Amino acid sequence: MDLEERGMNDEEMRLHQTNLHTADWKRWGPYLAERAWGTVREDYSPDGSAWEYFPHDHARSKAYRWNEDGLLGICDRGQYLCFALALWNHKDPILKERLFGLTGNQGNHGEDVKEYYFFLDNTPTHSYMKALYKYPQAAYPYQQLIDENARKTKEDPEYELFDTGIFNENRYFDVFVEYAKEAPEDILIRITVVNRGPEAAPLTLLPTLWFRNTWIWGEHTPVPNLTAAQPENPAGKAEAIKAIRAEHPIIGEMWLLCQSISSGPELLFTNNETNYQRLYGPSVNNSSPYVKDGINDYIVQGRSEAVNPEKTGTKAAACYRLTIGAGETCEVRLRLTRWSTISEPLGVSFERIFRTRKQEADDFYAAYVPDGASEDLQNIQRQAFAGMLWSKQFYHYNVATWLDGDPGFPPPPPQRKSGRNHDWRHLDNFDVFSMPDTWEYPWYAAWDLAFHCIVFALIDPAFAKRQLILLCREWAMHPNGQLPAYEWNFNDVNPPVHAWAALRVYRIEHRLTGKADLHFLERIFHKLLLNFTWWVNRKDPEGRNVFQGGFLGMDNIGVFDRNAPLPSGETLEQSDGTAWMGFFCLSMFAIAVELARDDPAYEDMAIKFFEHFLFIAGAINNIGDSGISLWDEQDHFFYDVLRMPDGTAIPLRARSLVGLIPILAVETIEDEDLKRMSEFRERAEWFLEKHPELASLVCHLHVKGDQDRRLLALVRPERLVEVLRRMLDPNEFLSDYGIRSVSKYHEQHPYVLNLNQEIRSVDYEPAESRTTLFGGNSNWRGPIWFPINYLIIEALQRFDYYFRDSFKVECPTGSGNQMTLWEVATELSHRLVHIFLRDGNGRRAVFGDNETFQTDPNWKDYIPFHEYFHGDTGKGLGASHQTGWTGLIAKLIEQSGA
Repeated sequence: MDLEERGMNDEEMRLHQTNLHTADWKRWGPYLAERAWGTVREDYSPDGSAWEYFPHDHARSKAYRWNEDGLLGICDRGQYLCFALALWNHKDPILKERLFGLTGNQGNHGEDVKEYYFFLDNTPTHSYMKALYKYPQAAYPYQQLIDENARKTKEDPEYELFDTGIFNENRYFDVFVEYAKEAPEDILIRITVVNRGPEAAPLTLLPTLWFRNTWIWGEHTPVPNLTAAQPENPAGKAEAIKAIRAEHPIIGEMWLLCQSISSGPELLFTNNETNYQRLYGPSVNNSSPYVKDGINDYIVQGRSEAVNPEKTGTKAAACYRLTIGAGETCEVRLRLTRWSTISEPLGVSFERIFRTRKQEADDFYAAYVPDGASEDLQNIQRQAFAGMLWSKQFYHYNVATWLDGDPGFPPPPPQRKSGRNHDWRHLDNFDVFSMPDTWEYPWYAAWDLAFHCIVFALIDPAFAKRQLILLCREWAMHPNGQLPAYEWNFNDVNPPVHAWAALRVYRIEHRLTGKADLHFLERIFHKLLLNFTWWVNRKDPEGRNVFQGGFLGMDNIGVFDRNAPLPSGETLEQSDGTAWMGFFCLSMFAIAVELARDDPAYEDMAIKFFEHFLFIAGAINNIGDSGISLWDEQDHFFYDVLRMPDGTAIPLRARSLVGLIPILAVETIEDEDLKRMSEFRERAEWFLEKHPELASLVCHLHVKGDQDRRLLALVRPERLVEVLRRMLDPNEFLSDYGIRSVSKYHEQHPYVLNLNQEIRSVDYEPAESRTTLFGGNSNWRGPIWFPINYLIIEALQRFDYYFRDSFKVECPTGSGNQMTLWEVATELSHRLVHIFLRDGNGRRAVFGDNETFQTDPNWKDYIPFHEYFHGDTGKGLGASHQTGWTGLIAKLIEQSGA
């Protein structure tokens, strides 16, 4: 039943109003990053050392140039006005205004947030949101975390906050924050603090409101203002409220209404401006006596002169000094609103609005819960959706301005004119993007975002479509057609998954709503033609349809840093690079076929991509005069090939995802499409007659599968059997929790290459990376990664559309159990879901051996969606909140009911 048949629920109606521009329900949302320090945008160093140039220690004192950050906060779409939590446990050396973590150079496995926080709920219009931060009652061990991780090597696990013992005896606060919208610009805020410890403990709670600093960068922008004010009371009844009025030249007037209780609030004001004296010495004058860390100094150091007695500024906090008994709960209510004349704004209706929005969120998500799903499975899916939605962030980066510097400030060092991103001067981003992670990756990444959109297509297809279009707009896509990879290096090459994502988003929306948005599909198709041309011109230098994609997102999967020149002039003929281009071809072909249903002119594009795909298929299968064989007849597997300067070729026999990527390039053609596209059919048959060697690669147009479908695939059936035999072998790729990125075979038999007297090797590393290759902050040498697993599942399903029961393989290899490819895909989905799902002993693989997470009722149902997972145990690894592509679990649950 699609949306029109069952009618809209309340959240869907809000989405509908937003899409029609009759109400802007998305103007405010969780668009505030958890980290803005240590980013490329804020780096003005000569050597590009972003982490060191703007460290965590500067963040409380230095005004950001491009983006703000805060703790579980919100802001408007342009991030002019921000709201977030600040906390003090009366022992920390600084306020807890933002999450702490190690930089890439400090962590033994790269940058790593050292906090515990969870995104628990969110709706697409952010009408209801909930998150949790676990705040220790002892002094936060900043230096201990830095020192202990510095002592560790790549061979050691990371030293985590739990390892410090700071959560012993449950001496911490659970700090829940909830937001509920009464109207698009009327946001109710409820902060609930629970003392989980055995004794009463003090907590200073500081809900904080501030303006992003837009006025000191030489653009003559008026300075906004926050002041203490008394709202009108139309009912004439005295409600205990204090208020902060915000006046901004762009967003107008807003009010933060604060509940008055016995412990506060005291309204504190300062300015969101840099404390130059703290950062650069007492001889440097501050522009104002009241600076960004003024409230911190007032609370922690008792410096009364640090806040403005006139109660005005550009940063303000409502200070509640609480003492919470053991096991007790304290609640504080606030309201960020356009109106100052609401009758009893924090009174009787406050709780009713929260109840209503929470019930509406339940109603909205009920549509995505499979029949018979357990409460645990529903909780996993709901938190996955929440993590995706909380990771929508305002992102501001004008590369030309960043390169040239701001008027009135010292110019950037001359090195940046030829350094990072210097050839992306056109890029000018000022929008809300879906981020991989709000702390470790608080910037968009092209191929990550494509996977995000698959999940967003379920709950907010308009947002998904807009995200895909954003990276193709003229202020993002390079004039040469390259998509920006991510801000650390926009020139890096990510796998070309954008076309696949566009088609999947289109089809998901069509299935769920009955709406076929051909305008979107046509619009993005033309942009992706530019991107395809860039790939062909830049990554196939010899014109042989064998691609040297380079990095391709898999940081350390091979023996070389694939983003750097090879040591002695060799070239790397990439199995995955070539396969990704076959995948790209088929995605574009399928889009052209879809568009040809409405406009026959697209048959020309369908034949173009059909022919190009066959040339790529010929190259990867060693047909024609390329002289290259990426299929290894000895091992019956695909490998990269190292081409030496003298022309000899060395297969790099490391069994990895590199050899599985070719199975992703598969597409079926419906019989009705083939009959309708008479011109395509005639030209395709002519082409196959002229190139019989290529026709032999595919189940060509005369060989019908299930329901008379036709098949296009890089891997022909007999080779597919061989590849799947390895992929489904528990002693190679198949883990209890999905497909590993490197075969377990290499645990006992590392692949070793002796090149020019230098030994290079790849072995099976199921956990964190033990190599510094490509930074060493992630690992593709054994762990389980969701994006590739998801693409493998979809590819098997597409093969099954054609073969159905006529094609079965042994799964697992050696078990004697024969399965259709659809059944294999379902089995892989189940294994991925069971990373998070409780097993028969009530334990979750994702938690590893952390007993508190496994058994404590205040921890065991809060799910972190990690960057990747241990290849043998399923334990979560890497970035702990990369719900981005790991959020695909929500889609797997929706489609399979695993």
